[in-house]
Amino acid sequence: MVAGLAAVGLLGVAGCTSIVTGDPSVDTDDVPAYRTSVAASKSAAAVTSSVRESQRQASLTTQAVRTVCETLSTSSAEAVKTVNAYVAAVNSGGDVAAAVAPARDALNSSAGRVSAEISDTLPADLRDALTAWVDASRAAGEVLGGEPSAAEFNSAIDRVNATRTDALNLCDTAYR
Repeated sequence: MVAGLAAVGLLGVAGCTSIVTGDPSVDTDDVPAYRTSVAASKSAAAVTSSVRESQRQASLTTQAVRTVCETLSTSSAEAVKTVNAYVAAVNSGGDVAAAVAPARDALNSSAGRVSAEISDTLPADLRDALTAWVDASRAAGEVLGGEPSAAEFNSAIDRVNATRTDALNLCDTAYR
């Protein structure tokens, strides 16, 4: 082991083939230009870093918007379909008891899926609209948990529809 280290040490010394003579000194005339060059380099690096971070943040926001908007679109469409089946059962004298639980579950499931994807990465107006829709959907699910009057049910569903429209409109705007 010692012999190997000694050999490595000799190779390192043997690698130098010339010696420079002279007096080491600082060229004081070049110091200001060097300092300016270093400062400019640091400034350029900071700007480049800032631009890259802005691009990264924009990419994260775009991905978050696409993900949550797709979830809202698909899961709320299924909830609407299921709630419409409940309404059809009520209006036609069908099996309301069999239709109410799937409608309530679809509203709550969609709200849960969208809620799980709401984050600070989203633009504030979209985040607020999505939160309003989640709250409205959960409230409508609670209404369906009881025996709502037509007015109570319609009020809850009107709120779901209005908040869904607002959120989807903001999603459409974000995609442009």
